[in-house]
Amino acid sequence: MNGRQESGFAEVNGASLYYEILGEGEPLVLLHAGIADRRMWDEQFGAFAERNRVVRYDRRGFGRSALVEGPYSHHDDLRGLLDHLGIERASFVGCSMGGGAVIDFALSNPERARVLVLVGSAVSGVESDETPPEEWEELVAADELERVSELEVRIWVDGPYRDPGAVDPAVRDLVREMNLIALQSEASGLGEERPPNPPAAERLGEIRAPTLVVVGALDRPEIVARSELLAHSIPHAQRILMDGTAHLPNMEMPGEFNRTVLKFLPA
Repeated sequence: MNGRQESGFAEVNGASLYYEILGEGEPLVLLHAGIADRRMWDEQFGAFAERNRVVRYDRRGFGRSALVEGPYSHHDDLRGLLDHLGIERASFVGCSMGGGAVIDFALSNPERARVLVLVGSAVSGVESDETPPEEWEELVAADELERVSELEVRIWVDGPYRDPGAVDPAVRDLVREMNLIALQSEASGLGEERPPNPPAAERLGEIRAPTLVVVGALDRPEIVARSELLAHSIPHAQRILMDGTAHLPNMEMPGEFNRTVLKFLPA
């Protein structure tokens, strides 16, 4: 049984982070993408809670966690949240920017990272020389956040190889809604994210936690290339390419995604 769900706000580094917890067992923490919030894990939260104590939360500036004045870093916030919840060591699943935060956390707190699953992950310090997406000029010129959110859904959810009609409308609608909150937070001008120094790109070989790298075959080329960098640079990392999905494979193909991750996570 999953047990009773807990939820609340953790006061962390001057911010108030909303979190939800379900299940019992070894802690497993889910970190969402930069176009989403904790709800992107709806199809994983209960499934993973069958055998883990699962924590999902809104990073500051996303979902129900507001941005506040002052500098911050997402990996420092993650450490503060774990301290608040009394979690000394955990496994982590991070998507996109959430994956980047997981990597930065594991490099700063190696003794606290048991297993890493990195999904279409960002990597601090990695620059891309890929051609911008075809939607880029319209996105930059857009003066309504609703339009910006739709264009970003096209870039990331649809990906460069599919028309919007090829993707489940429910997935697109939820991401558009979640991303609009993030865009509104960004427009507030609050907060100043501090990049890690040195960046993760220079330290990937230091990661010792068992690592699974997951990427959608229909994701943007720079993300697929980054997954190859991660798999080659992190000692003993494994890489899974999921066909038929782009940047959010857990939302588009939850059954396959869940089986893949649960197979990798320690029992």
